[in-house]
Amino acid sequence: MFSNTQNLIKKLLQLAAVFGFLMFLMFPGCKEGPKEKIRFAVAPKTNANPFWLTVKAGAEQAAKESGVKIIWKGPAEETDIAGQVAIIEDFLNKRVDALVMAACDAKALVPTVKKAVDAGIPVITIDSDVDSDLPLTFIATDNILGGKKAAQILSNLIGGKGEVGLIPFIPGAATSIMREKGFKDEISKYPDIELVSTLYCYSDAARGMSVTEDMLTSHPDLSGIFTANEPGAAGCVQALKSLGFAGKVKLVAFDSGPTEIEELKKGNIQALIVQNPYNMGYLGVKAAVDAVHGKSVEKRIDTGVTVVTMENFNEPEIQKILFPLK
Repeated sequence: MFSNTQNLIKKLLQLAAVFGFLMFLMFPGCKEGPKEKIRFAVAPKTNANPFWLTVKAGAEQAAKESGVKIIWKGPAEETDIAGQVAIIEDFLNKRVDALVMAACDAKALVPTVKKAVDAGIPVITIDSDVDSDLPLTFIATDNILGGKKAAQILSNLIGGKGEVGLIPFIPGAATSIMREKGFKDEISKYPDIELVSTLYCYSDAARGMSVTEDMLTSHPDLSGIFTANEPGAAGCVQALKSLGFAGKVKLVAFDSGPTEIEELKKGNIQALIVQNPYNMGYLGVKAAVDAVHGKSVEKRIDTGVTVVTMENFNEPEIQKILFPLK
């Protein structure tokens, strides 16, 4: 009798084990243990300048508040389109939960974005968009407006007349295209101002210095220059100083890197067209959080653009925009 009871208990335990194993196969999410954090990939255009480090700080703060993990990686140079594609495709292979990205090229990144969306990974673009409606939202400066503001302030600085030059950064990059368009559209409204030269710096300070020297050699009567990003501005101001044109040729620069702020204080740059990169990173991650939780996301989020000169430099709101990490 005792032996029969033991055999019955043994069979019941075996059946329970089999049942438990079947349940595990059918409902693997029921297993015990801590859930893995939601993972977002954040792919900047490059890791290598202060603008993107500020974007990263905003993304990290949003991730901390939302209890998610971000994986930050971009190419060494903004011109390395193939490198950015490879980085993002690696993120997709790792099955991240969402992708927040700034496209190095508006057209070349479209197939990669489509691959992400087809895999069920929501895509948020920040700073630089792609030529597609696939991303859930685009979070950035109104770059055309920024270019227009640059033209307006440069016109004021040179008294509404004279020759001017333009230094965009990368042909094909959406932000460069829009800043160039905004500037050219607006500057054409001033009949006594002539845009005599447009040369690209390829987001390289040394190249920015070289093209500024070429511009001044070809047009020694140049009255003003607009540089459309921080590396271009850094190179341009060095050329102006080395050739003795600093302060004489008026310089309006996009962004607010440490070099630009220092040269503004010295009077070698007369105005900065300032974005809010911290908010791009912060709102980009927040939008991704909403997306993975099934919440709606606005199709376009404008992070603002501000003209900074030494006249408004010390105002509290300007200081907050210039130094968001303080």
